[in-house]
Amino acid sequence: MKRYSLKSDLCFTGSAFFTLMILSTLARLLLFFWNKDVAATSATVDLTMGFLVGMRFDLIISCAAIIPMALAIVMPSGLYHRKVWKAWLTLVSAMMLLTALVEPIFYDEFHNRLNSIAIQYLNEDPATVLSMLINGTPFFTLLFVWITCIAMVFAALQWFDRQFRTMDDSGFKAWLPRLPAFLALILLLCVGVRGGTLRSGAPLRWGDAVHSQDTFANQLALNGMYTFIKAVEGLGDKKSANLVWLEAMDNQNALDITRQMVLEPEDKLLDPAQLALYRETTPKQRTLPGNVKNVVIILMESFSSRYTASEGSTLNITPYFDALTKEGVLFNRAFSNGTHTHQGMFATFSCFPNTPGNEYLMQSPEGDTHFSGYAPIFNDLGYKNNVYVYNGAFNWDNQQGFFGNQGINRFIGRDQMDEPHHVDPTWGVSDEDMFDKSLEELDRLASKDEPFFAMLQSLSNHMPYSLPEKLYIEPVTDQGSKNERLTVMRYSDWALGQFFESAKKTSWYNDTLFVLLGDHGFSVDDILTPIDMLRHQIPVLMIAPGLQEAVGETVSTVMSQVDVVPTAASLFGKPYAQHCWGRDILSVDKNDHGFAIFKPSGSSPVVAMVKGDKVLVKQPDIEPELFNYRLGTNPTATRIESPETEAMLFEELSAYLQTALRSLNNRSVGAKQGMEQL
Repeated sequence: MKRYSLKSDLCFTGSAFFTLMILSTLARLLLFFWNKDVAATSATVDLTMGFLVGMRFDLIISCAAIIPMALAIVMPSGLYHRKVWKAWLTLVSAMMLLTALVEPIFYDEFHNRLNSIAIQYLNEDPATVLSMLINGTPFFTLLFVWITCIAMVFAALQWFDRQFRTMDDSGFKAWLPRLPAFLALILLLCVGVRGGTLRSGAPLRWGDAVHSQDTFANQLALNGMYTFIKAVEGLGDKKSANLVWLEAMDNQNALDITRQMVLEPEDKLLDPAQLALYRETTPKQRTLPGNVKNVVIILMESFSSRYTASEGSTLNITPYFDALTKEGVLFNRAFSNGTHTHQGMFATFSCFPNTPGNEYLMQSPEGDTHFSGYAPIFNDLGYKNNVYVYNGAFNWDNQQGFFGNQGINRFIGRDQMDEPHHVDPTWGVSDEDMFDKSLEELDRLASKDEPFFAMLQSLSNHMPYSLPEKLYIEPVTDQGSKNERLTVMRYSDWALGQFFESAKKTSWYNDTLFVLLGDHGFSVDDILTPIDMLRHQIPVLMIAPGLQEAVGETVSTVMSQVDVVPTAASLFGKPYAQHCWGRDILSVDKNDHGFAIFKPSGSSPVVAMVKGDKVLVKQPDIEPELFNYRLGTNPTATRIESPETEAMLFEELSAYLQTALRSLNNRSVGAKQGMEQL
C-alpha cells in the first residue's frame, strides 16, 4: 500500500497545526484592532497576557482539529490521501475564519465572545439574522475576505503537501516506527486539548482566561470557537448552568434570606408553604391623584443611561427624554436584568429575574406557566382593557404566546400598521410608526371610559439601524464608530418626544401614569467590572400628575426591571396580590439603598449583585470580587477588600438565585401552587 514517509506525514501535520494556531492569533489581533477604542484603556501588560493566555485556548481548538490526522498516522496508508486531509483542514480553517470575521462585530455589540446569543438568533429565524447582517454590517466585503482567506489557506496546504511527499517503504517494518510516533503525538495533543495544563482534574476552563482586572484583556484571552462550542454543548443542559446555584445552601435558609430581601413589613404572604414570594401588598397611601387610572409602560430598545443628560452626557442624544425628566420622577440607579430584549421583556412585564440557564425564558418549557407581573396584577385590579404595540412581529421571541398566556388580549405589530413611514428590511416599522399607532390604540381604549393598561415597545435602535428617508434630527457625526447607533438613538428619542407632544393634547393624558425605561443599554468604551455594569445601566422614568411633587425629581435607590411593576402598582394605593421578585422602591426604608441582581444575556456565566454603592461579581471558577462603583459623568469601579460585605452579598445573591430557580423549576412563580412544596 502506498504511503508517504513518517517524516513527511509528521511535517505535514505540524504545518497544519501551526497554520491553525496562526489563524487563531490573527483572529485575536482582528478582535483587538476592531475594538481598539475599548483596548485603549487597557494596560499593555494585560493585553500581552491576553494574547499569551489566549494561545492556550487556541491550543484546545487546534489540537482537537489535528487529532483525526494523528489517528491516521497509524493507518496502513498514513496520510497518503492528502485530498481528504486538505479538505478537512480547509473546512476547519473556514469555520475559524468565519468566527474571526463575525466575532469583532458580535463583541462590539455584546462585549462577549461568541456565545448562545448567536445560536438563539439562528434558531429563532435564520432569514431575519441574514437580513440583519446584510443590512447592518459590511456583509459582502466580509464574505469576499472570508472566501479569499479560505483560498489562501488552501493554497498554503497545497504547498505543504508538495513539500512533504517523500515515499515510504510499504512493508511492515517501515510501519513500526509509526506506533511510538503516534503515541508521542497523541500524548502531546491530549495535553494541548487540555489547554497545555498537566494539572489533575478539569482541563483549561473559562475562568482561566481571567488573568487581570481588565475585562477586555480577559475576554481577549478566550477563543471564539471555544466559547461557541461550549455554548452549543450547553444547549438544553440547563442543569449544569444553574446547578451551582441550586445547591448553594439549605433551601429553607435560601428562602428565608430571599424573603428578607424582597418583602416589606406591610406584605402578607398568601401561601408561604407553596409559593416563595406570593403576597398581598398594601401600599401605605395613594400617591397619585384620584383621576389617574391608566398605566402605559414604554420599553425603549437599547436606551442606555450613558447618553442621557442625567448621567452627564453633553452630546444631546436624548433631548426629548431629558426634557421629560423635568416632568416626572427619574430613578437614576436602575439596571436591566439582562443585555438582550428578551430578558428586558420578561423581567419588566413578568417581574421575574434573568437566572442562569433560563435567559430565553419566554421560549422554554419553564416559561409556559403563569407569572405574576404587569398583566395579571392589573387584571386582578379590575382592568379589562389592554394592548401591546410593537414595531415587529410577535412570533419573534414567542411574545404573543408568552404574553397572551399572561393576560394581554390585544396585539398590534408590524402587520397591523397602516401605511407606515418606513419599514425596516429586517425587523418592522419605524419607531414613529409604532408611536403613531400607539396613539390610535390608546385613543380607542380611552373611548371606552374604563381604565386601561398598555405595553409599548420600540425597535429602531437595533442593528441594522434602519431609518426613514426623511429625518427630523441631525445625524451624529463626531463619535466615530458609534455615529450610526447614536443617530438612531437620537431618532428614537425624537419619536418618543413626538408621541408625548401628541399625547398631551388628548383627554386621557392627565389620567395616565407613564413608565419609560430601557430594555438594556449597549456597549460603551468604559467597561466597569467583569459584569460590564454600564451595559446594564438604564433610565427608569415615571410621569403622572402630582407624582414629582409627592416623590421628588430623582430617586437614587438601586433597582432593576423586576421592581418597575410593583413600584408603579403601589402608586394607586390599592391592595393587590403579586408574586414579583422585586418591590416597591418608593416604600423601602430610608436606610435601604436597594439592590439589583443581573447577568449578561446568552451563555455568559457572570452574575452580579449591586447593593448601594457596592457591586459583587461572581465569575465561574474564581472567587467573588467586590467593587465600589460610581456612576455619572466619570463612572468608576474600584476593587476593594471587605470580607464581611463580600460574604453577605454573596449569600444574598446565592439565596435569591437559588429560590428563583427552584420556584421556576417547580412552576410556582405565579398565584398557583407548583408541583411540590418549597
